Amino acid sequence: MTPHASAFWLALMVATPVVAQTPPAAPAPIVPPVAVPVADPAFTTCITTLRGVAEKQGVTTANFNTYTKDLAADMSVLDLLDAQPEFTTPLWDYLAALVDDQRVADGQAMLTTHAELLGRVSQAYGVDPATVVAVWGVESDYGRVFGKRPLLVSLSTLSCFGRRQAFFRGEFLTTLKLLQAGDVRAEGLNGSWAGAFGHTQFMPSTYERIAVDFDGDGRRNLIDSIPDALASTANYLVKSGWRTGEPWGYEVKLPAGFDIAQAGRTNRKPLSQWLAQGIVRIDGQPLPPDDRNAAVLVPTGVAGPAFVVFKNYDAIYSYNAAESYALAIALLADRLRGGTGLVTPWPTDDPGLGRPERRALQTLLLARGHAIGTPDGMIGTQTRRAIVLEQQRLGLLPADGRAGTKILAALRAEGPPVAPPEPPRP
Repeated sequence: MTPHASAFWLALMVATPVVAQTPPAAPAPIVPPVAVPVADPAFTTCITTLRGVAEKQGVTTANFNTYTKDLAADMSVLDLLDAQPEFTTPLWDYLAALVDDQRVADGQAMLTTHAELLGRVSQAYGVDPATVVAVWGVESDYGRVFGKRPLLVSLSTLSCFGRRQAFFRGEFLTTLKLLQAGDVRAEGLNGSWAGAFGHTQFMPSTYERIAVDFDGDGRRNLIDSIPDALASTANYLVKSGWRTGEPWGYEVKLPAGFDIAQAGRTNRKPLSQWLAQGIVRIDGQPLPPDDRNAAVLVPTGVAGPAFVVFKNYDAIYSYNAAESYALAIALLADRLRGGTGLVTPWPTDDPGLGRPERRALQTLLLARGHAIGTPDGMIGTQTRRAIVLEQQRLGLLPADGRAGTKILAALRAEGPPVAPPEPPRP
């Protein structure tokens, strides 16, 4: 599947600083909100050109006109092409938000609620329930957040402006074909800025190739049908090389002096060669006694967590080609199976916050008079501005508006704010 930012992640991280591994010294540019589409002569000309292309691919003129009659370009999506959080957010922030205790608890509840369905999906496709539910949780928070951008508006805009127009034209035309076939309906067809939609955020071309009608109602409906969505997710992983019964990988301990140049997902060696170098599982359990190909990942350097990964990690990675994304799915799946999380801490003195901690931070900001709205765990513009003011007041550097452990601990240590004394009465 082509890289995309999940609908839930975009909602969670709206207006969060876009940074590399080290937070910037000044607030980063704010991701623009969803804009009201505006008329554009170039866009109109582009749509006219696309009509002819669509007709050649089997979309009738009448249907094309129906689906596009009210479209206008939304140029705000262009700013998001180069701002995918999987590639720009510190890994410890990304994983803190996506593999928090709340998502684990919700996922375990989904495993119970949909146990019978997930059992049938696992039997049909050979993908374990925890992995399927982990994808669901990361992509849409178990169906709570599908994305708010009108799919046809975003894809038509990206088809006519910016880089990668050819790719997005294919996705736009595929969406029209899905509409014409009756798999999806135009009303309320919303998703991410890049066109991913449904419970597990399939791109339209992936939907066309991979989606299955698991509930047997005659439609491949990944928006309204949980059975179709979860089975289609399993089907995607199988077609990406999933191996039934095998692990994705393990957290490991590296030997002293390990040559980091050997690391990387595509640098595969027989497992025995890694074992010969002294690599062991972090929990002391033995690694599989075979010679399957494996890779070593050190995503934040040798001072941070390290992993040995196998073929199933590649299948997860193909869903959204980013190491951070694949690790989020893999680590969440482990937690859903009852695992306790990583042993090795990330190499930072200011770890990221999960949603419960973000809500606690917002509550403390509200108590100090910052008008940031309801504490919902979503770090938006107002929350960032309030954090900057508190960082400056407390002397915490950089004053970058980032929601991390340091600012939360500092505000908690202060206790509740003390109200100023009332002026004396005359």
